[in-house]
Amino acid sequence: MLATSGANFGFRRTLPHLFGVATGFPVMLLAVGLVLGGLFQTSAALRETLRWGGAILLLWLAWKIANSGGIGSKSATARPMRYFEAVGFQWINPKAWSMAVAATSQFILPSAPLPSATVVTVVFLCLGLLSAATWTYGGQTIARWLTTAKRLKAFNLVMAALIVLSVVEILRH
Repeated sequence: MLATSGANFGFRRTLPHLFGVATGFPVMLLAVGLVLGGLFQTSAALRETLRWGGAILLLWLAWKIANSGGIGSKSATARPMRYFEAVGFQWINPKAWSMAVAATSQFILPSAPLPSATVVTVVFLCLGLLSAATWTYGGQTIARWLTTAKRLKAFNLVMAALIVLSVVEILRH
């Protein structure tokens, strides 16, 4: 999503989205590590609700990306995700939940949950900033080759298809 936003709106306009992802996931990770992990692991209904709700949301986002006009678009509604939208998206993103539960179960020490959760959170914050910036920059860089509406549309369709494929994988497991 960050690569698509970088390609369609540029690095600078994508910064709120980038920082929302890079800070929203570590906050979620800390909450899962300290409170929610056990509830999520014991409640099959909660896991299924999140899985299907997240899948529906990801399909909607894929549709939005597939229909994005991009840089120079006449569409008045096209815009990058805002900071709090990106933060909030982490809480309904099934991939983020899977990663948070996996990371907390592997790296949070039951004997010292706060210190270990804090270390894991800081590591994910640092790596998340680097990763998010890399994806956004990559998207902006590829935009140099997306100088025609046809190429940009093809790029958006490929990005949307990749999201749809991730939904298929989420629902398969």
